Amino acid sequence: MRTPTTRVWIALALVYVVWGSTYLGIRIVVETMPPFLSAGARFITAGLLLAGIVAWRDGPAALRATGAQVRSAVLVGLLLVLGGNGLVVLAETSIPSGLAALLVAAVPMWLVVLRAVSGDRPSPRTLAGVLLGFGGLAVLTSPGLGGEIALGGVLLVLAGSVCWSLGSFGSGKLPLPANPFTGSSYQMLAGGTGGIIVGLCRGEHHGLDLSSYSTASWLALGYLVLFGSLVGFTAYVWLLRAAPLSLVATYAYVNPVVAVTLGWLILDEALTWPILLGGAIVVAAVCVIVSTERRA
Repeated sequence: MRTPTTRVWIALALVYVVWGSTYLGIRIVVETMPPFLSAGARFITAGLLLAGIVAWRDGPAALRATGAQVRSAVLVGLLLVLGGNGLVVLAETSIPSGLAALLVAAVPMWLVVLRAVSGDRPSPRTLAGVLLGFGGLAVLTSPGLGGEIALGGVLLVLAGSVCWSLGSFGSGKLPLPANPFTGSSYQMLAGGTGGIIVGLCRGEHHGLDLSSYSTASWLALGYLVLFGSLVGFTAYVWLLRAAPLSLVATYAYVNPVVAVTLGWLILDEALTWPILLGGAIVVAAVCVIVSTERRA
């Protein structure tokens, strides 16, 4: 196994903190900005910046892709960015950022379910982790069933998690551009464009007044573009090539802890017993799944 270097630990810390903090950033953005229009603008900007970086570093030819590759990138982008991220952004208009992060942490569970449906046979330990995780989700969603939080927001995050899982699952089976950064730029552009269209269909442009958006929301949106979509993703892609996958995969159970902590410290989000207990169960389940899968 490769020994992690200082650069690996720095990149891993970026993925831990930056991706964990995006939930906080989203919550601040939607305090004054429309959800789908802001998310669409974020990913279109990030996609254009990433495409420019690819063209500058590797030449314009690096952006070339076949028709099949572009179509696959568009489909994956719609699932990941529009469905996966967009629904979470909409949900965070009504539920705490920490709760959203804990619900999203269940993505590895959905991936196991998709694998099982496609004919793969997960190990008994992996299946036990999935069942444990669903128990944690039941605890996390109990405040919504009791009317203490917006159940609709919880369901939106769960639907977004399924979309993200479908996009992640499909990306390994569909023909995508050889350059991962090229593929990601197309995915961001497709998903961002989809977000703008959905936002317009929802009427988010009615009464649009850019001057009414708070400085905090603008700063958070800029942070999401530069750090959430560019720095975090670039660090993640580099880690996939420079570090053991077993080490990289640990982000799945560190991100929600970072998100819950930041939401509590900065936004004064309540740490209720369902969030603490359900979150602990989900994180433990993800640990079981990730640790089992990396030994497989």
